[in-house]
Order: sequence, then C-alpha cells, then structure tokens
Amino acid sequence: MNQNKIIKLKLDVIFKAMFGTQENEEVLANFLSKLLEIPRESIKKIIMDNVELIPENFADKFSRVDLKMQVDDKIVNVELQVNNEPDFTERTLYYWSKIYSSELKSGEPYKKLRETICINIVNFNIFDCPEYHSNFKIMEKTRHEVLTNKFGIHFFELKKIGKNPDKNNPMQLWLQLVNAETEEELDMLENTNVQEINQAIVVLRKLNADEKMRYLADMREMALHDEASAMLGSREEGIEIGREKGRIEGRAEIIAKMRKKGMSDEMIDEILNS
Repeated sequence: MNQNKIIKLKLDVIFKAMFGTQENEEVLANFLSKLLEIPRESIKKIIMDNVELIPENFADKFSRVDLKMQVDDKIVNVELQVNNEPDFTERTLYYWSKIYSSELKSGEPYKKLRETICINIVNFNIFDCPEYHSNFKIMEKTRHEVLTNKFGIHFFELKKIGKNPDKNNPMQLWLQLVNAETEEELDMLENTNVQEINQAIVVLRKLNADEKMRYLADMREMALHDEASAMLGSREEGIEIGREKGRIEGRAEIIAKMRKKGMSDEMIDEILNS
C-alpha cells in the first residue's frame, strides 16, 4: 500500500466515525458552523438521531452517508454521496420533505414544524457553474421574497474544490479536508494553522492508524468501485436496448412506407434482406 495515501474522509464509515460520535461533537459543531455559515457559539447542543457507525454488511453496495441530527431548534441532515446518482436533486427534495413533515406529531399545529436543512456533499458535478456551494431557498420569482425560513438545501460539489488551502476561507478548508487523499494534502491544510482544522486532522490521523478502520475503508472503496461498474453496465445495457428498439421501430416504419407504395411482402423481404 502507498504509505502516502490516507483513508478518505468521504467514505461513509470514515465520515461517520469522524462526525457521528459524541467524543467528536466539537469537530462536528465546527464543521456545521462553517458549512452553514453560522457562528460556532450559536450552536448550543447537537443530538444525533442515527448514530450507527458500522453497517451490518460493511461491503454492501449502493451505500451513502446519512447523518440526521438536531442542532438546537433545527433539524439538519448531512448526506455525502460519492458516486453519481440519477435524479439526485429530486430525491434530495423528496427526502427534505419527508424529514420536515415527520417531525410534526399528530394533532400539533403547523407552527411547530422546525427549520429543516439538508446538506449534500457530492463527489460529482450537478450544476453548470464554477461555484462549489449552492444554497437553495423558496422565494417569490420576481420580488425574491423568501416564503419561509424553514427550508434550506445546500449542495457542496467536491469536484470544484481546488487543492491550495486558503486559511481565510474556512468553508473551503473543511471541504478540502473531506476531499483529501494523501498526507501531503493534510500537511498543506495543517500548515494553515487553523485550529479547528488541525483538531479534525488529529482525529483523521487516529482513524488512519486504526487497522480495523483501514480495513473497512478498503472494503468500502471496493464496494464503491462495484457500484460505479454496475451503474456503468446498466447505462450501457440501456443504450444498447434503446438502439435495438430504434432499429426495430425504424424497420417497421420502412416496411409500412414500402407497403403504402404497393410493394408485396415478398418484394419487401427481398429488398431488406438482400
């Protein structure tokens, strides 16, 4: 194994080990404050709703990170998706609506519904723009008046993140840490001397030194490769089926036109199969 390589924070088991444990709550709070652009001191309490770290089958395919938590009076869901998934934006909107509505108990008034924020960190490009961060709200089309402050969906596109750290851009530093794959990248981030980033790097290096975590990371890498291959195979199969369907439909159209011109079936068969 290349000793320079590290276990990737963007793998689900590693991401949950970093951000999904009570002992790393300070790291999580710093991470959320920078991604949501809210003061760290405004985050008083975080309660994790799904804290399982290791899935039943750690080599299971088609997996994604999904951390749901209560951040003070807000519901925040963090999802990290490595492989591209069709209709991802529609699925995110559907998922947001399920989380938002599930918080209201039977008989409670609608005003009890809490601000619900979905954070999507994706390892592929979604939007045709250079910005890596997209923050969506519901607002009136011409006046830009926000309908409600209870809706928030963020997308962070890792493919648009550069390698050079800027200590004055903490949001980008956190995403570069999520994206890091080598010790050199960690050293570059460490040299910014941003305390909260260095605290997170200490945790990541501890995970990197843990043989079990490295093994799990290797299994997840293999599963992701399998998932990507399966999705590529499905797409290629779909393209070929589409081509074959087009050939069949095109042939039927030609035969219909030839019959309209008075050609017999025998003559058509001879022309098409000669």
